[in-house]
Amino acid sequence: MSPKKKGAFALDWIRDLRSVAVSARASDKAGKKMELADGLGRALDVMVSACKAGRKIIFIGNGGSAAIASHMAIDYWKNGGLSAIAFNDSSLLTCVSNDYSFERVFAEPLRQFAGAGDCLVAVSSGGRSKNILNGVAVGRQKRCHVITLSGFDSANPLRTLGDLNFYVNSHNYGMVEIAHLSLLHSVLDERLASINHPLAKKS
Repeated sequence: MSPKKKGAFALDWIRDLRSVAVSARASDKAGKKMELADGLGRALDVMVSACKAGRKIIFIGNGGSAAIASHMAIDYWKNGGLSAIAFNDSSLLTCVSNDYSFERVFAEPLRQFAGAGDCLVAVSSGGRSKNILNGVAVGRQKRCHVITLSGFDSANPLRTLGDLNFYVNSHNYGMVEIAHLSLLHSVLDERLASINHPLAKKS
């Protein structure tokens, strides 16, 4: 059998990514499953309602998920007109890690800056990072609305901690991360369409 044409693996990967993203699962804080579209719609409602009430959206994540957090925080406020931040400043990360611990790197900023009615969006491919779990715990203490995005093991602890939870059924880092980014971008793009933003997707 002749080897696959160069690039065929990459094309198959992209096709698999679409399947993984559209089969993401949504559930509420009681673990009740819902249609993905309903979950995404609820996420948009929570974020918009929080910002209309003078609150903000806070994104947290590690590594690739930190990049997603920064990317989304910028796009949600710049394009979506929603107050959004991420705690990814290098001085903040190294200061909190040194003075407390890396496990508290999001918990301590959240303790200082999060308030009741804020929306905390916690992104973690594996859903087991202690700093993310600790951050969510503080978000709960502060009475934030919590949205989680996770992947890998379907029983990961993060998946049960949000008011809304999105789970991507894959153990491939790239697919989980890009699916998470796609889910969050789809919510933002629905926001853009609702306000007739020029960047809204036209198909």
